[in-house]
Amino acid sequence: MADSLRLHGVVPPLVTPLGPDGDVDAASLRRLIRFQLDAGVHGVFLCGSSGEVALLDAGQRRVVVETAVDEVAGAVPVLVGAVDSGTRQVIGHARQAGTLGADAVVVTAPYYVQPHPDEIVAHFHAVRDAAGIPLVAYDIPSAVGARLTPDIVERLVETDAVVALKDSSGDLAGFREILRRLPELPALTGSELFADTAVQLGAAGVVPGLGNVDPEGYVRLYGAAAAGDVAAAKAEQDRLARLFTITTVADRRRIGHTAGALGAFKAAVALRGVISDARTSPPLLPLTDAEIREIAALLGDLGLGPLRP
Repeated sequence: MADSLRLHGVVPPLVTPLGPDGDVDAASLRRLIRFQLDAGVHGVFLCGSSGEVALLDAGQRRVVVETAVDEVAGAVPVLVGAVDSGTRQVIGHARQAGTLGADAVVVTAPYYVQPHPDEIVAHFHAVRDAAGIPLVAYDIPSAVGARLTPDIVERLVETDAVVALKDSSGDLAGFREILRRLPELPALTGSELFADTAVQLGAAGVVPGLGNVDPEGYVRLYGAAAAGDVAAAKAEQDRLARLFTITTVADRRRIGHTAGALGAFKAAVALRGVISDARTSPPLLPLTDAEIREIAALLGDLGLGPLRP
């Protein structure tokens, strides 16, 4: 699969629907995946940051991956996050994902321990050697505390440790440097707001959390940007930027950034009738009814109402 897996296009990092008991709502997850496939996405990413990977237990992870692999049924690549603070734990997550049928795992630097660049490279090599599944490097320093710098990414590519990159660093200049140095590496941006720019610079695709809510919009944006239609891509990006303001609705004096953003994604997808419940994993607190009404109003303004049965 490593030779044939060349990621591109729109690969949304899916939220993890939960039921009132806190267990994974597999029926809602299946509807979410079908919603994405019907929109024309080019892959799906489970157990990422939008999927609350750091808050899921082993049983929840298993249900998510089993459900996704079964529902996708080979239509597009299935990526699964293997994210943890230690190499042994990541190897375990990666092996499980591979056993359950994932096509690749998405791996960050180890978090909490503030690793040296040599330790980061060794971490990826150890996971690659032990897991038996292709690795996608995931740069998200806001959550991990360590960067996958252009130098580190270049070392990983030169040693065949990774097959692609998901960049959520927020450093457009650094991402551009990676594209310049490694033009053959499928590098995807995690930015909702600079997706058009990234593709025009040479990014292979986009991994937008907002794609949970409007995958068709990102598919249109990617198609226009990849075809060189700058005006159409900009227009779609501007519309999606307005939609992205749902992540600012929550009162940050009451809940944190993660709860506000993920709560907004889940609330919007629930309002569209795709998932049954907008709850997030503890300790993340829920949005208020007033905040959800504000999100509903914005969805209505943008013509993103409930899906037709």
